[in-house]
Parts: sequence; structure tokens; C-alpha cells
Amino acid sequence: MEKMQVLGLALILLYMVTTPAYCQYYSQTVPYESLQEKTTNLHFFFHDTLSGKNPSAVLVARPNITKDDKSIAPFGSIFAIDDPLTVGPELTSEVIGKAQGLYVSSSQDVPSLVAYFDFGFTSGEFNGSSISVFSRNPIADTERELAVVGGRGKFRMARGFAQLKTYFLDKTTGDAIVEYNVTVIHY
Repeated sequence: MEKMQVLGLALILLYMVTTPAYCQYYSQTVPYESLQEKTTNLHFFFHDTLSGKNPSAVLVARPNITKDDKSIAPFGSIFAIDDPLTVGPELTSEVIGKAQGLYVSSSQDVPSLVAYFDFGFTSGEFNGSSISVFSRNPIADTERELAVVGGRGKFRMARGFAQLKTYFLDKTTGDAIVEYNVTVIHY
């Protein structure tokens, strides 16, 4: 019994001695290197499909208080998206990436969404890179603007704006094709 207590005490001491070596704060300062800022203009089409057998946007939450509301996206509804991005407005045109994220129906008066999207590019010069958008999207307006708030890969530390224009909207199903002209400032 005494040997077990000694062994236990030895293990506790060993643990106390070695633990601080693995839990220390680490920081490294490197010299600042001035990076050249670049501006990139992107043009593509966003296909948001809520209807059919294989929709690219699905309702994931809807408040109980809106159960009698027959609109496609009543106030408080949350949708998850996995929408294709294409070169042209036709769904058969070349796919250059995907928009993945969420949007929330955020207005009680007029159709408006708050969008949280990551536009991941899967071909061309920006393959493997993405831009992130987080902004209010007043979808009743034909033309509108969203904020670019970040990015990955070649768009690291991105900022900018996306000008949107509704190309097609089916008011019955909610299916939409939106033209995006994006100005991205990045390093």
C-alpha cells in the first residue's frame, strides 16, 4: 500500500513538472514586410434553387409564429445554401465555384435577407480561394450591394463589395439567378 502511495506521489510530481512545458504561451514577432495591394474584379452568376428534387437552398428553421404565413421566406426563416456559381446565367454554363452559407429572412415589412456566404472558387486562376460576404440583402430591390468582409487563399485579408442584380426570379418557388459584379481588394 505504501509503495502505491509513493508511486502515486511520484506520478503527480512528474505531471506537475512536465505540464508547464506544454502549456506555455507562444509568440513570435517577425519584421513587417510591405505587401502590394491588388484589386480584382469578378463577374459570375449565383443560382439559388429552392424547388425541385435537388434544391441548392433549403429551409432549416422557421419560427412557430409564422406557421400561417404562406410566403416563401417568412420573417425569421433560416436557409442553408450550396449554390453553384457559373460564368453565364444558364445553369448549364461553366461552374466556377459554389456559394455556401446561410441566409436569414430579417425583415417584417419588405423581403430582405441577411447573408452569410463563402464563395469558394473551384476553377481558373482563383481555384482553392474564396471570398466571404456578410451583409444585408434587400432582395426586393433589383440592384443592391453586399459587403466583402474576408477571404482565403489568393483573397487573404480581402475587403470590398459585391454589386448584385436580379437576373431571374420565380416568385412562386423562390428560385433566383443573381448576377454578381465583385470588387475585391486583397494582398
